[in-house]
Amino acid sequence: MRHRLRHVAMVLLGAVLLGTVGLSVGSWYGGRGTAPLSIEQAQTMVAELHPGTEPASSSFGIGYRAGIVLAKDDFGSAHAEFHYDSSADCALSDQLRRNAASLGWQGLRRVPGTPCDGLRAERDGVAITLTHRATGPMLRMAPAAPDGFLAATLTGTLLGAAAGAALFWLVARLRPPVPRLVGTLMTVSLLPAVALTWPDLFTDGLAEPVWPVWRAFAPLLVPLWLVLLLVVVIVYARRRNPTSPAVDASAAAPETSPTASRDG
Repeated sequence: MRHRLRHVAMVLLGAVLLGTVGLSVGSWYGGRGTAPLSIEQAQTMVAELHPGTEPASSSFGIGYRAGIVLAKDDFGSAHAEFHYDSSADCALSDQLRRNAASLGWQGLRRVPGTPCDGLRAERDGVAITLTHRATGPMLRMAPAAPDGFLAATLTGTLLGAAAGAALFWLVARLRPPVPRLVGTLMTVSLLPAVALTWPDLFTDGLAEPVWPVWRAFAPLLVPLWLVLLLVVVIVYARRRNPTSPAVDASAAAPETSPTASRDG
């Protein structure tokens, strides 16, 4: 029973580790070719959505996560934020709802907030999100997820989880200490990036890119994987050529013939 539970634990560990890797690879692949966002485009859209209402301040940021600067066509790249005075009330939401519908924005939906709800919509590869805060309303613009983004992410996750489960199942069937050694080294090499990926998912979902975490850890992951490969080769070589002390001792002892022993 304990042996079977150990196999199940190894399979689940492999599915989680490599499933997270697959999720990150899938989100990177599906997010390629995102329509870039420019400050001029953002300002034009704001003027159309909120005519006659000037924002108190604005900012335009370049995508930067986990120490990685994203390309202009990466999902989660440049974004613009427009902040309004706290005196601006919930009428901004009503104005945005009317103008977005007339301008052809799609997928208009409510965003819970305080003191009133905001809105989110998409058009021409751009996503807008209006939220109400204690400091005042804020309108955020960012590139929308391209077509097939969610499908690519889910496919990568499932393929990674299946590959991890199969790999760890095969490793668990080997003779000790190979399963423990391989499981430990793979966990050490993958767990830091996995641990940083999941908090991002719980906080932002897939609205922000998760793959830069793995690119940031690449300088560390490559040496660890080389060590893992070297250890596996050494262990496998020793298994193929076992050395037995008893065999070595018998081979080293001088041979004595039965005749010689009787003469003695």
